[in-house]
Amino acid sequence: QVQLVESGGGLVQAGGSLRLSCAASLSIVSINAMGWYRQAPGKQRELVAVISRGGSARYGDSVKGRFTISRDIAKNSVYLQMNTLKPEDTAVYYCHYEGTGFWGQGTQVTVSS
Repeated sequence: QVQLVESGGGLVQAGGSLRLSCAASLSIVSINAMGWYRQAPGKQRELVAVISRGGSARYGDSVKGRFTISRDIAKNSVYLQMNTLKPEDTAVYYCHYEGTGFWGQGTQVTVSS
């Protein structure tokens, strides 16, 4: 069983920044990819960003240029730096071990206008 624990969500004004963290209960050095997803009320869960084992990243179109995914292998953690936040970024953000059914419990991000 893999545990993924997110933290760092909260309430922020539009234009502000937040940094989300995801701590994994296993070494991430051999994991093919880790991702961040989000789900807003009444909407489907969508890809935010994914980072591969080699360190390459890809982003959803709506966050390109504003969000950055990174990782710290020594800490078994993945991060999501979110800048220039917009009200439409409001959602529950989930960490995901790509290719498996393992998800974190989610952390709420609310951006006020």
